[in-house]
Amino acid sequence: MKSNILVINGHPDPQSYCAVLAAAYIEGAAGSGAVVRELRLSESSFEPNLKYGYRQRTELEEELIEAQKLIRWAEHIVFVYPTWWGAMPAILKGFIDRVFLPGFAFKYREDSVYWDKLLKGKSARLIVTMDTPSWYNRWIYGHAGHKVMKRNILKFCGITPVRVTEITPVKPSTETRRAVWLDQVKRLGSRRG
Repeated sequence: MKSNILVINGHPDPQSYCAVLAAAYIEGAAGSGAVVRELRLSESSFEPNLKYGYRQRTELEEELIEAQKLIRWAEHIVFVYPTWWGAMPAILKGFIDRVFLPGFAFKYREDSVYWDKLLKGKSARLIVTMDTPSWYNRWIYGHAGHKVMKRNILKFCGITPVRVTEITPVKPSTETRRAVWLDQVKRLGSRRG
């Protein structure tokens, strides 16, 4: 079982349902004996824009240096965020652009199409809220947002396995349904998965 868990809440609103889901996961994981740390991107003040791309280095703010330390420390990383326009919110994408840098998360090999995955040995869980029904996201959209996060970002850096939990549809859900989801997420935390 994973002992060091980092929960990254990628919703920009501190009063969102994602914040409640993150708290439920943390409660379950901490209750099972895991050491849990949390990053709330809603409280961040870093510049989310990778201003020069990879042409010129953009110096990391102290909170992003700390985020890299927490990612190194973690055995399991949990991302909690909504799907907007088929993908993650801008603040989470900006966080990934600024933190998952060459030399930290991956390293290209000289004169090669291959790269080194520098975050091997870690696993991840995506807890993703949506208003789109799960079946529609799967059959019409092809889980596009999940694939980007799972394959193009995390697995690219060596983080595997990456499991996805969809919480959907949130907008029309009842308090009873939301309580069921919270219990489900708390149990995921208690299993540290």
